[in-house]
Amino acid sequence: MSPRSVLRLLAFPVVIAVAPLRAQETPAFEPLGFEVLASYHYVVPGFDAPGDAAAAQAAGRIPDAVRQLDAKNVAITGFMLPTKFQDGKVTEFLLMKDQSGCCFGAMPRINEWIIVRMGQGGIPPLMDVPLTLGGKLKVGELYEEGYLSAIYQLEGQELLKVSG
Repeated sequence: MSPRSVLRLLAFPVVIAVAPLRAQETPAFEPLGFEVLASYHYVVPGFDAPGDAAAAQAAGRIPDAVRQLDAKNVAITGFMLPTKFQDGKVTEFLLMKDQSGCCFGAMPRINEWIIVRMGQGGIPPLMDVPLTLGGKLKVGELYEEGYLSAIYQLEGQELLKVSG
């Protein structure tokens, strides 16, 4: 990159790249943060068996910009709240925006957690530290026994980073 290009980037921070990336430079997981996933007010519906009418109403509850993240490979950082173990490893957990929902009593909003199902036998329990996971994101309402349990799910593929 030329010095002139660097100056343009510094002067105009909204410019992301001067030239398109070649295929081998494209990251496997696109960085995504809870500042995007939790950036809107989600109105939780009442007890409701999902159907065509519920699906039509749901379309308006999640913004299009967030819905477009469905089926994308993303890297996201959060805090683990384990829900299922197998052979000493965590196979399912909630990845939460922060720790307040775990120990300090503040109820997180439904768009502040992701249900993660890890492949390949799970990962070690890593509570109380931020961790970054890579996987395929699913955006859409998940109903269990008539109740909405999540709007985000992640098919966890890789533990990318543990901070702390």
